[in-house]
Amino acid sequence: MSAPADSSALLQTPLNALHLELGARMVPFAGYSMPVQYPEGLMAEHHHTRRSAGLFDVSHMGQLLLSGPDAAAAFESLMPVDVIGLGVNKQRYGLLLNDAGGIIDDLMFVNRGDHIYVVVNGACKHGDLAHIQARIGGRCTITPQFDRALLALQGPLAVSALQRLLPGVENLVFMTGHGFNWNGADLYVTRSGYTGEDGFEISVPAASADAFARALLAQPEVKPIGLGARNSLRLEAGLCLYGNDIDTTTTPVEAALNWAMQKVRRTGGERAGGFPGADVVLAQLDGTRPLMRKRVGLVALERVPVREHVELQSLDGAKIGEVTSGLLGPSADKPVAMGYVSPELAAAGTRVNALVRGKAVPMEVAPMPFVPNRYYRG
Repeated sequence: MSAPADSSALLQTPLNALHLELGARMVPFAGYSMPVQYPEGLMAEHHHTRRSAGLFDVSHMGQLLLSGPDAAAAFESLMPVDVIGLGVNKQRYGLLLNDAGGIIDDLMFVNRGDHIYVVVNGACKHGDLAHIQARIGGRCTITPQFDRALLALQGPLAVSALQRLLPGVENLVFMTGHGFNWNGADLYVTRSGYTGEDGFEISVPAASADAFARALLAQPEVKPIGLGARNSLRLEAGLCLYGNDIDTTTTPVEAALNWAMQKVRRTGGERAGGFPGADVVLAQLDGTRPLMRKRVGLVALERVPVREHVELQSLDGAKIGEVTSGLLGPSADKPVAMGYVSPELAAAGTRVNALVRGKAVPMEVAPMPFVPNRYYRG
């Protein structure tokens, strides 16, 4: 997911000057120069987000608007997800699939009444836009907003800080959104995020992003947080990172994302199926097409971090899969990972070994999330 290391070729987010001023260590990510951590370091940033409120710059991600009377039905034709039935200002997780049922990208979308607002992954956004235009460009108007900033304010005290700037934002519940005005700038805020904590994602015009970020950082609860802690937070929350845990070779069923495919798209009725790769995905769901692998959570039984691309073996030494994300979970206080294993070894409590530098590290399949989610549902 990283861009080439040639810094001259890297794009910058509207908050680039602020990151440098705050002493961030910048790295290439998804074609952008992005802050991986600030002077306090990854561990401090991780714990601050779990305890208080962390501000993340996620402006590398892509924002799109789909508009027109057929926009919902058109977008639904690309995913095994209920778009038509989504209420106004309600948000949902979605999966763009290819014709083999592989995941082109995972995304979030909101029904904003007169249009659908979509947020896609930074490394995929140009490919996603081309794919969406090619498939449904004749059925709706597709407007990229790649120049807008996107900020994530995450943690149990995020609402305390944000409501001082945007009164009324405290009335949002998990996976809902609403428009707000701040100093003349039109913002769109959803109560969501990718840390497992309560929090918000805020779409901001580029020209207002620096001032808005500084206003947030002036709140006593808020500190800046980099990509390093964002990764450790999302892994503890059991959330997939596109390019690591899911990609075009994995189907939603292999990735254990069955929950993201609503019943109306899966069984019976006129809206079941009809999405790219439906024959593969629906056959995997009903068991007529056996799975060859399944995504699981894993906990190491020794205090040894087990990282991505490490081979997983059965207890008798046969290769059964691979770790796709892994680290020493700062809040879990143990090595946690996710990866793919043979389906017969996917049950919680199953023992496997990870081959770390030639040494077998015992691991156990474990339920996710590794740290309880704390979304605000009202």
